[in-house]
Amino acid sequence: MTPADLSRTVLHAVRRAVDEDALRAPVPARVRVERTRPGGSGDYACAVALQLAGPAALPALEVARILRERVAAEPGVGRVEITGPGFLSFTLDAPAESDRAVLAAVREQGLAYGHGNALRDEIHQFHHVREVRAAVTAQAVFRLLVAQGARGRTTCEQAPDPDWVRLGVTVDACGPPPTPLTEIRPVPAGATAGELLERLGPDAARWGLLRAAGHDRAALGPELLVQGEANPLFRVRYAHARARALTRGAAALGFTAEAAPYGASPAGPAAHGESPAAQAAPTATTAYDAAARPLLDLIADHPGVLLAGARHRAPDRVARQLEAVAHAFFDFHDSCPPLPAGDEKPSAAHRARLAIAEAAGTVLAGGLSLLGIRAPEHL
Repeated sequence: MTPADLSRTVLHAVRRAVDEDALRAPVPARVRVERTRPGGSGDYACAVALQLAGPAALPALEVARILRERVAAEPGVGRVEITGPGFLSFTLDAPAESDRAVLAAVREQGLAYGHGNALRDEIHQFHHVREVRAAVTAQAVFRLLVAQGARGRTTCEQAPDPDWVRLGVTVDACGPPPTPLTEIRPVPAGATAGELLERLGPDAARWGLLRAAGHDRAALGPELLVQGEANPLFRVRYAHARARALTRGAAALGFTAEAAPYGASPAGPAAHGESPAAQAAPTATTAYDAAARPLLDLIADHPGVLLAGARHRAPDRVARQLEAVAHAFFDFHDSCPPLPAGDEKPSAAHRARLAIAEAAGTVLAGGLSLLGIRAPEHL
């Protein structure tokens, strides 16, 4: 179960409680769940009971008890506890089951993983000045909102710079600001689109314009072109290219990804020519769990990051998420190579590792696409 799945599960429990007249309160448009903070209980926590206590004219603890029994019955939820003044804390089913659900969602949805319809009822009118960073930011925010089901258009106060097209920017109309509107006005870039394209090219220019929060000055120096790990854009794109290379390498070795339980294959040893001892590998499995956890958590959190980036008009959040995924990918890749080495034969562990690596590559490609940046398969 992903965080987005859990959010929908809690929202469904609220609706059931209202429909059954156990709770008399308006059903919220959405329910926010977030990872439990250090020292907390469970995997995720939610404050919806405190949110509904006032409208329901009930103590938050009572609202939490009403919701707990309904959420606990849902598949994928292992345990629900009430903590503090009325927080709901959720412990999900065994990590292997939850992880396989996340990897299956990435495989099924592809580059659209993390897209949804949470903002389907929203219509936005974005307006910006004739400045390259404002134009690129408005277009990126628009992409994020559309990916969450919202609708809208962008306008500029003057005729667009012709060079914006090379940065993937389009404007629906120009002229005086319409009403109502959302104005996009980040700190100016201090350079024109033509100058940035000449110095950096479209991908590095867009990354530089979007990576910093709108209230911070964008870093647009030659470091964006460095082909090394000190350049976050290079690390993100290289991690994607490396993930795609792993898929090609596995195909050459005659195996494909499989989100199987760590150290075991559902098809059995004989199906893949492996011995039971090779499948069990308890020492390797323990190391695999530790190395995979940060990357799996980031992949599971990706839909929430995209939604937050859309709601807060903050494409920089997506850029930082991609950097974190790339960093975790390389740590995982180096600790638990997805491809066998030397005379080693492909095992269930390799297939499971490859599934995680491929999911990371998909998340990176999808996130870059929303920022309007290419994700090369060879780098």
